[in-house]
Amino acid sequence: MPALQNPITGSAFYMQCASCNWHQRDSLAVKVLLEGNMPSFLKWFVPVHATITSAEGKNINAVYYVSPDYLSIGNDADWARVPLTPMAAQKIADTLHCFLPTRKMVNEIYKAAAVKLAPVPMYAFRDSTVTMWQHHLIIEGQRKGKKGLIAGIKKDVVISEKIVKDNKPNRVAIYGWHLFNGNPIQPLYTGHVNWYVDYSHGIRLVYHKIKVNGKWMDYKTLLQDKTLRKLICDEADCNFYRY
Repeated sequence: MPALQNPITGSAFYMQCASCNWHQRDSLAVKVLLEGNMPSFLKWFVPVHATITSAEGKNINAVYYVSPDYLSIGNDADWARVPLTPMAAQKIADTLHCFLPTRKMVNEIYKAAAVKLAPVPMYAFRDSTVTMWQHHLIIEGQRKGKKGLIAGIKKDVVISEKIVKDNKPNRVAIYGWHLFNGNPIQPLYTGHVNWYVDYSHGIRLVYHKIKVNGKWMDYKTLLQDKTLRKLICDEADCNFYRY
């Protein structure tokens, strides 16, 4: 693998990884991200609100904080979104005290997004590094400098009970890529092995503490509560917390 530049820009990362396999790309991405090579706007999370009604008819309100865009490498002048395996994403999430979203959270993030863009499917060399770079450039052409919470541009790598229930081991769950009508192109899916990554995958980080009726709770505690988990999860068991 080419020698690491420090700090590294988004375009330089993709140039260095042009001939990398998935494991080399993953390893380099984890290294540079944990060194702090990400644009500053990703370090300021934004609130998303959720409300449910308890069996007693009382409203339960929550606020969770999400990254305004998908995980990216570089600086404010030269950065790029980088698809990752769930294993790499989990290492970064753990270090930054975050977790990956659920299907329900992806839907709510889309509703809350200030910048909604149309999905752009690509059909050739889907898992190549070059295609990942090209897709980032296409999204930036669509975005045209608009700022704020963005959605509709990637399929999210999510946590899901389907990982536990799937008959095949070592799966990744993906979901999302919403159209303007609010419907996702990608239903909740665990058909890919966990090392498969393509241009359409994105890593959205969520801060691990969620404010529920004004009190902070760890997301795992929330998911273990049969009532409160409905704030962030729409599956039956919600029993898969991390990769």
